[in-house]
Amino acid sequence: MEHRIDPELLAVLPSLPTVDIADPAAFRAAQRARTLPVQRPAGLLVEDRVVAGGVPVRIYTPREARAAAGPDGALGVLVWFHGGGFVFGDIDSSDGTCVATALDTGCVVVSVGYRLAPEHPFPAGFEDAWAALGWVVGQAAAFGGDPARVAVGGTSAGAGLAAALALRARDEGGPALVYQVLDTPVLDDRLDSASMREFEVAPLWDRRQATLSWQYYLAGAEATAYAAPARAEDVTNLPPAYITANELDPLRDEAIEYAGRLIRAGVPVELHHRPGTFHGSNAIPVADVSRRAIADIRRALRGALGGAA
Repeated sequence: MEHRIDPELLAVLPSLPTVDIADPAAFRAAQRARTLPVQRPAGLLVEDRVVAGGVPVRIYTPREARAAAGPDGALGVLVWFHGGGFVFGDIDSSDGTCVATALDTGCVVVSVGYRLAPEHPFPAGFEDAWAALGWVVGQAAAFGGDPARVAVGGTSAGAGLAAALALRARDEGGPALVYQVLDTPVLDDRLDSASMREFEVAPLWDRRQATLSWQYYLAGAEATAYAAPARAEDVTNLPPAYITANELDPLRDEAIEYAGRLIRAGVPVELHHRPGTFHGSNAIPVADVSRRAIADIRRALRGALGGAA
């Protein structure tokens, strides 16, 4: 498979960590040890809170954009969910992404720390995500956000949570969402796509890890659309979506198929499939293909949330 990988990504492949969630606690500890502190520019206000009965969030507000909005203005809000196969990751692991996104888009970013499997299987993490979203919409004005311009987004499992939130918000008549960003989303517990079968072995995330992830997350329970959005029978009347798929990723086909279903249902979708990439490679900034992937996501967010050009 290496001959298919983008040359800039291939060059850093030997230095990438091995993802193995067979022992979730050990892998979390190893990941935390690799997480480096992020420089936060003076132009960014960062605040940690615990909301909605116990859900940690981190709010990133770009000071310049807030000042430009004036005393009566408000900024669009992105509610963000980290990746990690529902098993690892936290607010700190997505700190750099959220800092850069807030500054680049001129929008408030609220990062959510949801409970993780296997200790807390579905619906625990999803309920945390739903509670945090409700808090954001209800309290947006208090931190300079516009409750009428709220988007959800995430990467990998976090993108799966975002997609599930969009479904529930539609089903329950709100909160109204203006956009959903699904970056290489985890959507389908059935693991029967062509890409899932092809990539038994792949960089950073492969079929074995995907299988363990779903086993931990569902814990033997039957999957619903809120656990696995690919199972949703009705995908009409959902917010516009930005969806990414990486060529050498076992999750590739479920992202593309979900995008196709949304399009056929009349939902505006921007779909990006990037050749030579693998799961997680969008976060590797040394490669031009990765920088373009992130720049495109932020461009779309600026358009959806009305941030700076």
